[in-house]
Amino acid sequence: MLQRLVRDYSWIHLGIGLFGNFCFVVGSVLFFKTFESFYTLGVWLFVVGSTGMFLGSLGELAKSLYERREKREEQPARAT
Repeated sequence: MLQRLVRDYSWIHLGIGLFGNFCFVVGSVLFFKTFESFYTLGVWLFVVGSTGMFLGSLGELAKSLYERREKREEQPARAT
């Protein structure tokens, strides 16, 4: 089930990564002195964004590993 989720729904990884990038950027902007009253929100957006980027990357890594294994299994065994 996990393999199917990772392979067939790769758009989910992309969406999580994009959401993470967005939160990361907004959180980073909130660190500016002008937005000092939103500092705590900026920290949380930074953390959520970093987590989203990490999860999106893990999903892409898993997809690549599954595809590599499938490609290896499809190749005919070489004579030794």
